[in-house]
Amino acid sequence: MKPIWNTIAWMVVVVCITPALSLAQSSRQLEVDVTQSKAKIQPTMYGIFFEDINFAADGGLYAELVKNRSFEFTMPKMGWSQPKSDRHSLNLQSGMGTIIKSEDDPANRNFLRVQVNKASGYELINEGFRGMGIKANNSYDLSFKAAQKEGNITLTRFQLISDGGKVIGETTVKPMGKEWKSYTSVIKATATDAHAELKLTFEGEGAIDLDMISLFPQDTWKGRKKGLRKDLVQLLYDLKPGFLRFPGGCIVEGRTLARRYQWKKTVGPVEERELLVNRWNTEFAHRLTPDYFQSFGLGFFEYFQLAEDLGAAPLPILSCGMACQFNTGELVPMDELDPYVQDALDLIEFANGDVKSPWGKLRADMGHPAPFNLKYIGIGNEQWGPEYIKRYM
Repeated sequence: MKPIWNTIAWMVVVVCITPALSLAQSSRQLEVDVTQSKAKIQPTMYGIFFEDINFAADGGLYAELVKNRSFEFTMPKMGWSQPKSDRHSLNLQSGMGTIIKSEDDPANRNFLRVQVNKASGYELINEGFRGMGIKANNSYDLSFKAAQKEGNITLTRFQLISDGGKVIGETTVKPMGKEWKSYTSVIKATATDAHAELKLTFEGEGAIDLDMISLFPQDTWKGRKKGLRKDLVQLLYDLKPGFLRFPGGCIVEGRTLARRYQWKKTVGPVEERELLVNRWNTEFAHRLTPDYFQSFGLGFFEYFQLAEDLGAAPLPILSCGMACQFNTGELVPMDELDPYVQDALDLIEFANGDVKSPWGKLRADMGHPAPFNLKYIGIGNEQWGPEYIKRYM
């Protein structure tokens, strides 16, 4: 008796050779008439899939130039440096910024208190997302919140610094009062630099609290303030996608359920959106990105708006109560799944509901009273197995 593997091998050889011999003995002619359309290709047969990976949102499509603008990263001063200060010193010839935690705003607990002991000796610098891409003659909208605590700081100066250390744009703002206030200004760039930084200096001495330090190009997609990068959205528009799938991807699942994407935390005023560590923060040992977070300045409202701009059907993806199965695979018990179902129902109301409904009203308050015409929802991302089927059904 022949070994079974030998028999199978001969069968494979015979199967492979027979069609080849048949093709060699006869020829076929195929004619294609391109002047006639036989079936219409539906526009939703192709589209684009947005996943916040490789800094696709913060540092990418979302045009914010300041990294960690609200000091909410796990390491609150990540992205910021104080080159003339030493935390082991009294810094009498400079100053020091210290993180203060407040329970008044659970979504934005941290702010920076800067003690300026000698104005000429203190600097606070933000590195941006691997640098700030600045273009000559373009204008940039600066905004921040501040409150003077003590002393007499008479001026805050914001400068764009080139990779070579030159000032390529600046503005000054005079802080007023001990209560939190919002301030705005404009910086016009005098040169182009792919790796610029934002430097803050002060005049006077004392203590000042800072938060939500932000810098956006004015030349955004459709001119929307604090919006999306014009050049990148144009590339998406040129693809003429039939649908836009968002926001991911594995970020929908999260490494744990506590770190899953929750759409309700990504709508409403930007300063009230609670920052979350990105699923890809430390996923690959060979290229760690510990500064990868989600500010949610690009949230579900902005995704729906983007889909509308592109002429694409919105296709949001929601958690099905399963964390990433390549990580913890954490599961929500079936009898505790109701909040996940309610999230889906509320999303439909947010996208399509009447402006008198709670979530429809929020959509209108954010500037879009008309419905977004949502027709599709994805339940779960890259899940599989019986536990997924139960939660999907």
